[in-house]
Amino acid sequence: MSKASSQPPKKIKVMFVCMGNICRSPSAEGVFHYMVQTSGFRDFIEVASSGTDDYHVGGPADRRSHSAALNRGIDLSKHRAQQFKKHHFDEYDYILVMDSLNHDHVMRMCPNGHQEKVHYFLDFAPQLNLQEVPDPYYGGAEGFDRVLDYIEAAAAGLLSEIRDRHLDPANLHPEIKA
Repeated sequence: MSKASSQPPKKIKVMFVCMGNICRSPSAEGVFHYMVQTSGFRDFIEVASSGTDDYHVGGPADRRSHSAALNRGIDLSKHRAQQFKKHHFDEYDYILVMDSLNHDHVMRMCPNGHQEKVHYFLDFAPQLNLQEVPDPYYGGAEGFDRVLDYIEAAAAGLLSEIRDRHLDPANLHPEIKA
């Protein structure tokens, strides 16, 4: 029996990062978690989010993020903000930042050998021709909807990337091998 077939596959762990962990990254976590669950990959992918700053730690998602997500069937009510920490580099396979400030902050913390884990989230949606998810915090409700549009596009690309690069079809259930 081969080693691959005698052990369960390693879970791919994804961390979304924004500034306060109350708008963009919990929305990305919620959308991606939903996609993982509904696509049948829940046994293979784990999802979390955090913020580079600590001023919202322990707090819920912004009410406007929660409302916009609920309109799309995504519930963020259980989210509690946490701060991104150096140990996350050891724990996560993908560290997905929302903008250049987040990227700079995360890269300053990044230990040698982990740089390849850090990506702009919108890199997984090249069709958008954008690098950064705009921060909707100081704007109106339409900004939160636009952010969700970007997040949904990038989440679909990320799910395809993980499936194609990391998930062995032999370990997948028959209904999700395609």
